[in-house]
Amino acid sequence: MNTTSIRKNYTLIKWQKITIVSILIGFLAALLAISLKHITEHYEEIFFAKTQSNSIYLLFFPIFGLSVIYFLRQYLFKKKENKGIKEVFESTSSNKNLPLYKIPSHFINGLLTVSFGGSTGIEVSTVVATATIGSVAHTKENFFKKYKTELICAGVAAGITALFSSPIAGLFFAYEVISKKVSKVFLATSLISITIASAFLFVLEEKPLFEANIITWHWQAIPYFILLGIIAGMNSVYLTKCVLFFKKQFSNIKTQYYKIVLGAAILTISLLVLPQLYGDGYHAIKHSILSANTDILTISLAITLLSVIIMKPIITSITLSSGGDGGVFAPSLFIGAFLGLLTAISLNTFFNANVIPLNFMILGMAAMLSASIHAPFTALFLVCGVVNDYTLFFPILLVCLVSKYTAQKIYPYTVYTYKEKLAK
Repeated sequence: MNTTSIRKNYTLIKWQKITIVSILIGFLAALLAISLKHITEHYEEIFFAKTQSNSIYLLFFPIFGLSVIYFLRQYLFKKKENKGIKEVFESTSSNKNLPLYKIPSHFINGLLTVSFGGSTGIEVSTVVATATIGSVAHTKENFFKKYKTELICAGVAAGITALFSSPIAGLFFAYEVISKKVSKVFLATSLISITIASAFLFVLEEKPLFEANIITWHWQAIPYFILLGIIAGMNSVYLTKCVLFFKKQFSNIKTQYYKIVLGAAILTISLLVLPQLYGDGYHAIKHSILSANTDILTISLAITLLSVIIMKPIITSITLSSGGDGGVFAPSLFIGAFLGLLTAISLNTFFNANVIPLNFMILGMAAMLSASIHAPFTALFLVCGVVNDYTLFFPILLVCLVSKYTAQKIYPYTVYTYKEKLAK
């Protein structure tokens, strides 16, 4: 057999193996993401309803959830705290692998955090767990060792696709946040895995996360879109700095259970005053989407919207600092939705702008997410995916770019990229 034939056979075998492992990663990542999504939705809905019927439950749910997570870490998950997406960065930039226990650790801890009222979401838990699937796959055969980042990205892309019904968002997230570079193997593994995840969604007939009746938008509103992008960029920096500040403050508390008690107490008080902050807050977004276009600015509505916009970053930060599992994905969508709503009805009330509040809720979600994770194209396609509508494609693209660059000009780091030594 000549050299050319050997090379052809090697190349054929290489792509066969890459295809097979990508299919497996896509299937397992989609199964994990959809399972975590539905289980969390189920229990969060039940427990939130309990708190609405009797607020006494709020005295027990946060402390119980954070305590169970603490004891699981102590006795089951090797006494190691979850670091979120930074764990993925550590793996892709070094020889360090994501250990197998990270899959159940993030799955269970993400579920417990959100179900019992922790003011974050399961997205980051899903990202790390699905990244671990790719990381474990790369260790199973010597041939895969040089493709660790690509296989991790395949898992992440499939996980995001399954969570938000947006394969393009999955691909862009893997590129913009995790890999930051494109290769043939990256494209092949990610495209195969998101195809499998998309097929999974099709078979299960998954519905969009938010049902929004978007009809149109107007060119005259472009200056207002830009304004919203700037405001969202500024708010994203507030969110980032809150997370970094509270993590630093809580790190000064040496006894872990004191962190839990303090965090749970603050969480309980906040949820008693603002129940919209419970869990990922998607229930509050869904409710507001239904009435957005008929909302009239009143003092009570303005105070409520301002309160949730200001308090969500603080409560999210405390949830994470006291041991909860999650990140800024869901909080960004939550803050952005209500920031957009407040901006729209304020413009209509004081400047007779005649903008569409529902549109601004959708645009706000995308703008905040783009600015918080510095990934405008991920935010663009993800938000189009969660409402299953591309009518606002151009306005979303505009606000995503404006918000990202506004945030970067004010503060160049995200909660994922910040390093204390680097920032000094």
